Amino acid sequence: MNTTVYMVRHAESPFVFGEERTRGLSQKGLADAKEVADILADVKVDCIVSSPYTRAIQTVQYLAEFKNLTIDVYEELIERPIKGLDYKASWDHLLEAIEKSFSDIDFALEGGETTRKAQERAIPVIHKLLNDYYGKTIVIGTHGNIMTIIMNYYNKNYGYHFWNSTSKPDIYKLIFVQDQLKDIERVWENISDG
Repeated sequence: MNTTVYMVRHAESPFVFGEERTRGLSQKGLADAKEVADILADVKVDCIVSSPYTRAIQTVQYLAEFKNLTIDVYEELIERPIKGLDYKASWDHLLEAIEKSFSDIDFALEGGETTRKAQERAIPVIHKLLNDYYGKTIVIGTHGNIMTIIMNYYNKNYGYHFWNSTSKPDIYKLIFVQDQLKDIERVWENISDG
């Protein structure tokens, strides 16, 4: 019996330094969150979980309201910080670090979290959900980096280049047989993606 997991990467959220947990969606992000709910409206959803970050919760909030489900929050699903707050780095330097973190899963910039450490905190939650909702459908409000890190645990083809190709929001349908990932399909299609 298959268990289905929809990974929903959060919609557009303006960056505000020091507000990683609390920054919400932009107006476009809120509109896209409604589209996420529309896309998944006909899917029988048994459970909705999320990172505790506001932007991830807001991206699945309309869906939760439509399905009359609560959103279960897991601290272990927070975004992976590739660097500490005190580590100053350009965007290009951060991209290089993220790329390296998928070929060397023990690499992170000073104060950051490695891919291995992120998997060690997030994968037990995925295993618990697969067990608790065996044969059912789970929606996860998530972030680009931790989503890719989770997918990479099951299939090493999902790494930096996949992460760098994702949009905000984005939706991926993962099919599991027991705890083995068998298929991944991109669900989010939007004319604005180009």
